[in-house]
Amino acid sequence: MSERLLQLLTAVPQSGDDLGAALGLSRVSVHAHAHRLREQGVPLQVRRAGYALEPGTPAPGVLALRGGFGRALRYYGETGSTQDTLRDWAADVHSPALHGAVVVAERQTAGRGRRGRTWQTGTGNLVFSVLLRGPLPLSSLPTLPLAAGVAMQRAVGGGSLKWPNDLLDAQGRKLAGILLEAELRGEEARQAVLGIGINVTEAPQGAGTVDHLRPGVTRAELLADVLAELEHWLAAPGPEVLDAWRAVSATLGQPVRFELPGQGHLEGVARDVDAQGSLLVALPDGRTVTVGAGDVELIGQLGAR
Repeated sequence: MSERLLQLLTAVPQSGDDLGAALGLSRVSVHAHAHRLREQGVPLQVRRAGYALEPGTPAPGVLALRGGFGRALRYYGETGSTQDTLRDWAADVHSPALHGAVVVAERQTAGRGRRGRTWQTGTGNLVFSVLLRGPLPLSSLPTLPLAAGVAMQRAVGGGSLKWPNDLLDAQGRKLAGILLEAELRGEEARQAVLGIGINVTEAPQGAGTVDHLRPGVTRAELLADVLAELEHWLAAPGPEVLDAWRAVSATLGQPVRFELPGQGHLEGVARDVDAQGSLLVALPDGRTVTVGAGDVELIGQLGAR
């Protein structure tokens, strides 16, 4: 019932009586559920005028969307992982999530990044997942994080992109990260779930925040902008995506350290990305190797993020 209450809330105050009538609850029950939502991290204001979300909360009743992505959106105070929650929604036999559906959460109890790393969430973060219905050719999957990176960089209005999935500020601090999880079937992916986490006004130690690039931006504004850019760049031709990524890359031309199966840790200079989005690295012995997966660590002033 708390989740049903959450879906009714907007930035405009509503009385407990009105919300109770819509939910079939007493005013006292509405207050109890509102308190539970606040415990989960929902920025819910309780005033004499009624109950309202703080302005800028990335909830359906606050967002001003400009495209199809996010028209179906579920907002949670707390969930295990937006990736898993969206995947469950997509598998719902009665009302499955469609292409472009979004799950947003204030707090994740089991959020994750690439390679099983934990993604911390809290006040000042924007964490969401977007459903990409297939079929998607396997060859297209490596470029999706690059397209998402370009979309984030455009929406934020600055920063640079570290191959394959991070947005950095001018000091090389991480502003945002991307996680793509695909469900493979033969030579294609039935669907993919794209997870994005952005430090808007607060960040872990050593990371940066987007509000330095867009002072005063709210999470609702930023989410609407990112979704609009995602809808464009995820559908853009591959060469256009790669050119846009190259133009704002923090990796190309930089010395990097990485690991290849059977060859251990290697160092070289990142020269380019190929048509599949893999990183081309020039080694000191003159060879060029292709890095298609794994972590690449920037060496030098940008450091490792």
